[in-house]
Amino acid sequence: MLKLTERLGPIEASQADDTLTLPYELRIRGRLKAESDSGRELGLFLDRGPVLRDGEGLRAETGEVVRLQAAVEPVVTARVAAGLPLARLAYHLGNRHVQLALGEDEEGSYVRFPPDHVLEELATLLGAALVHHEAPFDPESGAYHQPGHGHSHAHDHDHSHGHHHHEHSHAH
Repeated sequence: MLKLTERLGPIEASQADDTLTLPYELRIRGRLKAESDSGRELGLFLDRGPVLRDGEGLRAETGEVVRLQAAVEPVVTARVAAGLPLARLAYHLGNRHVQLALGEDEEGSYVRFPPDHVLEELATLLGAALVHHEAPFDPESGAYHQPGHGHSHAHDHDHSHGHHHHEHSHAH
């Protein structure tokens, strides 16, 4: 089994020895067993961190590189007029704390999410036209994930805030 332990960030297809195609729900997990697209057994052993994006590279202990691909899965793509209607749609859907993919193609901008009746109803109320289809789902990574801070976890931040409180309380 090939053990993938290091995240390389986005890489070119030509830099990879193999590819691994996974649906979104498996790209959230840092640890899983999977089969590469050429049929090799892979094990992911990654720090918990941001979701693996389409086109990201993972390096094995042996130095081999596997490039991740977002699998095609059932999604709903909602389209609405550009400008304020689109901003409003993204805002209201985003308020539901679901993963959203925001994108643009020849037909204009869209918001994409996994099938969900509540969200579909909300999007329709906001004037969006919905298409149910199968496509890769590669949601926006959270704004909290700053480049270069790949290894800092939310817990570290909590602790540092904790210490500041103590300093302040002693000062008073």
